[in-house]
Amino acid sequence: MHYCQTCEEQRSMTPRGEAAACPRCAAVAPASRTGPLFLVTGASGGGKTTLLPLLLQRLVGECAVFDVDWLIDPLARSAPDGQVDWATFRDLWLHVAHGVTQNGVDPLLLGPFFPRQLDDLPGRAWIGEIHTLVLDCPDDERRRRIQSRPAWRARDIEEQVGFGRWLRENVDAVVDTAALTPDGAADAVVDWVRSLR
Repeated sequence: MHYCQTCEEQRSMTPRGEAAACPRCAAVAPASRTGPLFLVTGASGGGKTTLLPLLLQRLVGECAVFDVDWLIDPLARSAPDGQVDWATFRDLWLHVAHGVTQNGVDPLLLGPFFPRQLDDLPGRAWIGEIHTLVLDCPDDERRRRIQSRPAWRARDIEEQVGFGRWLRENVDAVVDTAALTPDGAADAVVDWVRSLR
């Protein structure tokens, strides 16, 4: 979030091209580039965690790659009841993505987000186009992958199968991680990113 450094009262600025502008006094601050966000989504078991290290290696200097789960525990610890406010969590990532963009690289988030969840958040104003790709696999494979995880991980299998189906039906760009090796799936994601840059 950018705040006006001219007004006496705290006032949020709004994006204006490659700058931030105060809606009250019209002061302009530079260094507020808005750029694309690459969102690699998928229900649990789709392959996000498996592809993370491969995408980190392949996209050095092009994208800052993040697993959105990295901020769940700190955010939960900061809440009085220990519960994550998911809208705040998603908005936090939009602000991180905007900060990354200021460094001249594009952010890529691996997490179970979809654009409609982001549209009404305050940080959305500071993000350009959101490009979304789903990491997917057949329902039976998703069940097998989730069941094979350590006991401490969530076992909401049918909920995740349903979410996977919904993503499959509502997002055009899909990589089937059951049909490809991890390297092949990572290459497909990289090709998708580069085709949109």
